[in-house]
Amino acid sequence: MTEIPHQRRTFAASQPIALRGPAELADALPFMLGFHPSDSIVLVALHGEHGRFGGRVRVGIPSSPREWAGLAGCLAECLVEGSARRGERPDGIVGFLCQEPGRGETGRRVMERLRPLAQSLRVACGTLDVPVHEVLCISDGLYFSYCCPDNSRCCSPDGTPLALSGTSVMAASAAYAGLQVRGTLKDLEARLKPGGPAADAAAQRAALNDAAAVIVPRILDGVSGTLARQETRDTTLALLHRLVERFTEASTPAAPAERTGAGLALLLSGPAREDARDDALISPDEAATLILGLQDRDTRDRAAEWMEGPEAAPALRIWSVLARRCVAPYEEYAAAPLTLAGWVAWSTGDTPLARVALSLALEADPHYLFARLLHQACNEGLDPESLRDCLRRERDARITVERERQEQPGARDREAEAEADGDGDGDGQSVDQDHDQDEDQDEGAGSEPARADDQERALRRARLIARRNARQAGLRKAGSARPSARADAVPKPPKNPAGRRTGRRGARNGG
Repeated sequence: MTEIPHQRRTFAASQPIALRGPAELADALPFMLGFHPSDSIVLVALHGEHGRFGGRVRVGIPSSPREWAGLAGCLAECLVEGSARRGERPDGIVGFLCQEPGRGETGRRVMERLRPLAQSLRVACGTLDVPVHEVLCISDGLYFSYCCPDNSRCCSPDGTPLALSGTSVMAASAAYAGLQVRGTLKDLEARLKPGGPAADAAAQRAALNDAAAVIVPRILDGVSGTLARQETRDTTLALLHRLVERFTEASTPAAPAERTGAGLALLLSGPAREDARDDALISPDEAATLILGLQDRDTRDRAAEWMEGPEAAPALRIWSVLARRCVAPYEEYAAAPLTLAGWVAWSTGDTPLARVALSLALEADPHYLFARLLHQACNEGLDPESLRDCLRRERDARITVERERQEQPGARDREAEAEADGDGDGDGQSVDQDHDQDEDQDEGAGSEPARADDQERALRRARLIARRNARQAGLRKAGSARPSARADAVPKPPKNPAGRRTGRRGARNGG
């Protein structure tokens, strides 16, 4: 074992902070993660002669001890290989096992129960030729060392009380740097999970059922460019625009405090009060429309553009509200708003919240590709600017195309004629021929009044639209609508929304 296992030193960007002993090491853990981990295994890489903190991994403690050995190997491999990809293999590792006592348990009993897990972690890291300098168990306000060679003098077998909050060197340095610890992991997760009174959940479930009956068939109606799907996308984005403005106004002191349900917020404090205030700003019908609309990948990608500037904060609050509104049996639909919440948090520098939100998104749908990519990038410490720049370029290109289309004379008439031609039948071809002939006649009859020309063009456009609508109606009645080119990329509604959950993985547009 390396000498001085309890004396590690971590360096900030400009000023080193010395951590002496397991007490200060245990106190530093919440500041490294941004929250107090609960029911968690945490491994932290150490680099260099003085043990500079590097990468870290966190995962929940499995309830079955039979899973501990395999999980320990995966964690050790993830931390070591991830650090190596960033150019610096760990010189050592410290581990933390954080779990509160169950009913009738004590902190020491928790420490003894988790001892095999601590041993599995040490063996797994040793297999990769990386020594484990310390493993601490934190439970019931105490810390216990699994590696201290002399528990009688250094670390009491009955546990050592943790330092009072805010009294350590690490706490003072974090306060000076503007870092904060926002409660426990369970507190952060609770702000992104459904909760509240059962009556509110029932009202939201009914709204989701109604919205699913209308929106999901429209998303499934043909390929991405069809009229129904585009209208649904436009409706969802327009509602999001209004909500961003509403949340921005509610953040200002001059905004009215009296809204539906705002009385509940006055009885709460801190984060709970903020969440209750935000919940009151979105009705169940609005939330249902957005939750279902965001299952479309293109709509979700457009919504991801609210990632910086003054729109980022209200957008993050909206995604959090929508995640809380995904009540049973719509839990899997929370993957989209949770991923957006994680993306905005990561883009604005709130990495702890980003990791929590993206982890919950993967719990809701382990196959949600956008969440998986963001979670990996966030954990590897990549810079989100590359993705922000990509979204900016797409937004600018789309705005340029829309502006040019609007500036072109007669663009809307040509689009309507093109759609009529795309439906394809003999009538559409004859109408185009008549249209060309009429134009030739108009060009040769320069002496006709301009009003007659306008009326004739209006009549031709009306005939084109009427024939297109008639053909579309006939196709729908005959049941011969065009199949979706991405039928496996859009959500399916629950077969029994009021009862059991549905498995729609592989059928939802999560990429």
